[in-house]
Amino acid sequence: MRCYLHAFLLCTVFTFFSLLYVFNQLASTLEDGDDWTLKGQGIHGRSGRDTGRLLRKTPGLAGLHRCKSVSVSYWNPYWRLPADVCGVNCLWESPLRERSGSAVKEHGDGRSHLAVVACGPRLEETLTMLKSAVLFSKKPLHFYIFAEDDLHDRFRNALDSWPTTVQTKFNFTIYPITFPKENAKEWKKLFKPCASQRLFLPLILKDVDSLLYVDTDILFLQPVEDIWALLSQFNSSHLAAMAPEHEEPRIGWYNRFARHPYYGKTGINSGVMLMNMTRLREKFFKNDMTTVALQWEEILMPLLQKYKLNITWGDQDLLNIIFHHNPESLYVFPCQWNYRPDHCIYGSNCQQAEQEGVFILHGNRGVYHDDKQPAFRAVYKAIQKYPFGENMETSLLRPLEVSLQTTTNTYCGRASHLFTKKLKQSIMSVQQDVTQRR
Repeated sequence: MRCYLHAFLLCTVFTFFSLLYVFNQLASTLEDGDDWTLKGQGIHGRSGRDTGRLLRKTPGLAGLHRCKSVSVSYWNPYWRLPADVCGVNCLWESPLRERSGSAVKEHGDGRSHLAVVACGPRLEETLTMLKSAVLFSKKPLHFYIFAEDDLHDRFRNALDSWPTTVQTKFNFTIYPITFPKENAKEWKKLFKPCASQRLFLPLILKDVDSLLYVDTDILFLQPVEDIWALLSQFNSSHLAAMAPEHEEPRIGWYNRFARHPYYGKTGINSGVMLMNMTRLREKFFKNDMTTVALQWEEILMPLLQKYKLNITWGDQDLLNIIFHHNPESLYVFPCQWNYRPDHCIYGSNCQQAEQEGVFILHGNRGVYHDDKQPAFRAVYKAIQKYPFGENMETSLLRPLEVSLQTTTNTYCGRASHLFTKKLKQSIMSVQQDVTQRR
């Protein structure tokens, strides 16, 4: 009997130390498993009214200063902190947390999640876009702002200067511009500065289930949650939603000039892009480079290498190529969700906007800042100049209507009643809520 007891004790001790060894090896594997340099990110954020400096990466992603002179840090996706990361007020997220349903919580927390990429002289334009999102949305928002390092403090100071009653409607996190270290310069200079950052959002924001990406020159004329609700219209194959590049093939760019595959008859525009990023990360994409389907993180660089001499619009062209080969994955929403000068420059050609008005205005090609499309510029200036807290009907809508009356010498000016049709409804809805709260 005593021999059996000794054997049992020895087996127990052996099993215990074996389990310790296995867990130690597993943790080490997780630490060394991800070679891409997106693991550490420089982030500024605010939850409620708290702001804090987090990790910062040097340009080029070569150097990483971890938790130095800061009170909060972010590390993902480790089970334990690396040895050279301080342990004071540190937050870390493990793969177990992601598997336990954090992505579902992110999507189901009642917030709309909105991302934007700002480089160069885009600060004021981006703030005006964010302002339009806050003005009309009734549900809370979370902003993911990707910006060059010299813009971080300016973004944070501007957003923190907004009235407290406005700040309660949103949180924000500021990220550095982050590309894979191989070919980082090539990605950054593809088309406009930093524009291709949007391609890597699913790989950076790994815990975000769904996301609405918009260009800096977007203006919301109705609540963000209305386009966010389109996620519920996705079928089991859909993983992203965009609008067509053109409604009228006779003035379409892709169908007349493209030297690469593109989606549908006239291509798609990526200035407003709604994504189920969980599905996007999991999808294996058909392609014209190999018979093997590739995941998102695997397909981007080969696509760039194959088509970089044939693409004109950078990352948007790459998205067109991807969805050309995977059309079942794209949900196409109508043009009033991404209304651009092309929809009115030669006469109105967005039938949905004719019926319901413009939902999202997209002032591409710099029309907010020149005299080529004064109707677009009038909307931008009206929202930019509107003082928070003032009556929106008298301080935003009426001045805008007066300005639009001076733009009827252009085709877009003659269609400007479409710009205010939905805007009036949004303002009335907000004003009613304010009245009821009083």
